[in-house]
Amino acid sequence: MTVQFPLQPNPAPVSPERRAEIMADPGFGRYFTDHMARAVWTSDDGWRDGEVVPFGPIPMHPAAAVLHYAQEIFEGMKAYRHADGSIWSFRPEANGERFARSARRLALPELPLPAFTASVEALVRADRQWVPDEGEQSLYLRPFMFASEPFLGVRPAKEVTYMLIASPVGSYFSAGVKPVSIWLSSAYTRAARGGTGEAKCGGNYAASLAPMIEATEHGCEQVCFLDATHGRYVEELGGMNVYFVTADGRIVTPELGTILEGITRASILILAKELGLEVEERPVEIREWQEGVASGAITEVFACGTGAVVTPVGKLVWDGGEVTSPHAGADDSVTMRLRRHLVDIQYGRAADPYGWMTRLA
Repeated sequence: MTVQFPLQPNPAPVSPERRAEIMADPGFGRYFTDHMARAVWTSDDGWRDGEVVPFGPIPMHPAAAVLHYAQEIFEGMKAYRHADGSIWSFRPEANGERFARSARRLALPELPLPAFTASVEALVRADRQWVPDEGEQSLYLRPFMFASEPFLGVRPAKEVTYMLIASPVGSYFSAGVKPVSIWLSSAYTRAARGGTGEAKCGGNYAASLAPMIEATEHGCEQVCFLDATHGRYVEELGGMNVYFVTADGRIVTPELGTILEGITRASILILAKELGLEVEERPVEIREWQEGVASGAITEVFACGTGAVVTPVGKLVWDGGEVTSPHAGADDSVTMRLRRHLVDIQYGRAADPYGWMTRLA
């Protein structure tokens, strides 16, 4: 039976005046809507108690397993307001399927896809006034699941909580769509074969924070990780997948195995073919990036993800050198053409031949 998410209205919602102030400059992940969705799973009863409730703190036992063993996962997706006032989401079923894959890797129960999408629809309907209608603003949706059982033994939790919160957002990078600089990490790796690299779990991101500090110290906005086995192959950035455009008409991205199977990444593989580019998923040596940009064999590098969508990469910096892409972010670049095409589909300004958009309200 599908988990339902009935609404318990917030008796003290944010005032329209305060909401308007927030929406004028939402930033990214700073403010939250009036409600949140939740459901509980136990090993005895399965999924139950689905509901949409007033947004607020989560009561948690100090021995909740997630606080000690990091048994948790999350997703990132968005709701977009179209010109006619309707609200849509981009490939939500892909987020739900990835959420289930992450759950399997972290020994958590799988939330059935109908329940996942029902929670998204219920929360967006409840808080539809929080979906922005300016520029490329959107409502960021954060589903997450964590081990809530109070137990200090090391085993999969027998009680798990699923939640969904929402936040109106502007650009992921405060400076907008501008070329970013990348620091090449040599002291840290993100994931290894058999690890959690393909799962969207907090531990992966926590492990990226120390190298992100290092990146900031070198004047960079993001960090690039190499593979843990050889230390030669590009994997992904701190929170985004990476792509390379070549002078001979190819678009190349590192193959899956230890990196997150990004939904934006997968969509670009399809859209790139419409631009006549030959698509390649394969190992990419860091020397190929360094020497390719220097020689002109690689004409563009860009990063992609739900938050940033598509962002040009202007510079790669490493201990002892750097290389700069001279035309990063140019209006006629492949990067920006792909970005415009994808964003136009998401906001309903272009046809959606792939059936990627789902109406929520």
